[in-house]
Amino acid sequence: MTIKSLIFLLVLLITLGIFAWTMRRVFGFFRLTKPAFKADRIPERLLLTLKVAIGQSKILRMPVSGILHALVFWGFMVITVGSIEMVIDGLANTHRALGFLGPVYDFITGSGDIMAWVVLLSILIFLVRRLFLKVKRFKGVEMKPVSKYDANMALSIIGLLMVSLIGLNLGYLGLDGKEGAYPLTPYLLPSIEKWNAHQVLALHEISWWSHILLIFAFANILPYSKHFHVFMSLPNVFLSRLEPLGYLPNMEAVMNEVKLMMDPSAAPAAAGTEVGRFGVKDVEDTHWKNYLDALTCTECGRCTSVCPANITGKLLSPRKIFIDLRARMKAKGPGLLKEGPGFDDQQSLVGDYISAEELWACTTCNACAQECPLNINHPTLIVDMRRYLVMEEAAAPSGLNAMFTNIENNGAPWQYSPEDRLRWAEGLSIKVKAS
Repeated sequence: MTIKSLIFLLVLLITLGIFAWTMRRVFGFFRLTKPAFKADRIPERLLLTLKVAIGQSKILRMPVSGILHALVFWGFMVITVGSIEMVIDGLANTHRALGFLGPVYDFITGSGDIMAWVVLLSILIFLVRRLFLKVKRFKGVEMKPVSKYDANMALSIIGLLMVSLIGLNLGYLGLDGKEGAYPLTPYLLPSIEKWNAHQVLALHEISWWSHILLIFAFANILPYSKHFHVFMSLPNVFLSRLEPLGYLPNMEAVMNEVKLMMDPSAAPAAAGTEVGRFGVKDVEDTHWKNYLDALTCTECGRCTSVCPANITGKLLSPRKIFIDLRARMKAKGPGLLKEGPGFDDQQSLVGDYISAEELWACTTCNACAQECPLNINHPTLIVDMRRYLVMEEAAAPSGLNAMFTNIENNGAPWQYSPEDRLRWAEGLSIKVKAS
């Protein structure tokens, strides 16, 4: 094993160690959440993933930015194959280890060479757009300055990755490399035709190390960034809810009580069974899919931009719901892992992070869930938080409280007693069948 291979192995082990430590923390937070649905209907989920995640079908609804984003995503998929080859080369001290694939390798390197330029151009457009254009959906009370810096940093790193890849290909061709196909890089060869062999070799080695080290660094930055969706988008889309958007899951504890009322012979809950939380008050009341959605959220703002409540000036921003969930887990999660379920920092997701006014502004129209490019479902979490407010805090809006009172007293949402319910038909020549 050469010195270069030893150094590469050490860097790789450090990268994997840091990443494993980070992911252990993330999966620890998942253990704090509640169970959700089971991932059945696998063929349907695979087709959905191919359409929404790989095919970028929802992203492409916005033609310009959508196409650019899709090109960046597809470019990364192609370039990832080259990154795997670099890891093999670094460990085995080989050079272009996948060259034996022949025409397949030509396709991989050729498409990678083209996509490097496509991605670089797209990233430059994105940076100009973020720095100089005032895109409304990039703003909001939930969008802190760190979100802007985060986006600019990620775009800059991706841009540098493409520059280093182009430099790597250029250095390889300058050294008379024969493996693979490179449709665009040869046009840069005149720029280094006066360089000697040592300078070209230096370009190749600097570009090689720069590219692989940027990949390692980026992989460990992503879990602390909104760009964690680079890793989380595929599993999140695969684990999408397959029910219609308007479907709201029932609460099991309440359903059991209703079944017992309808069928007294049904077996009641075992004596001493602890009654859980009604709805969602804090992060430990959410289920794992809620937290997966929060980690996957790209903060793109498409959900908020189509929300009728937000458009009409209400406080609700669907994007903020999941940004707040992510922030709350980051704040409370370590304490829960360390001290257990009894940990209390005197704050909660509902109330301290998300106000009741935001939650009650939602009309459950599902425009946010329909538009989200990663199939995040906002209304189910919002409704669960409203369930907590109603069932545990009795903190519903006055109109709902009046309806609840009428149902309790009159058996219907209206304020009239059952005996008076048909009085509106008097004098209208409508035959009323006697009850």
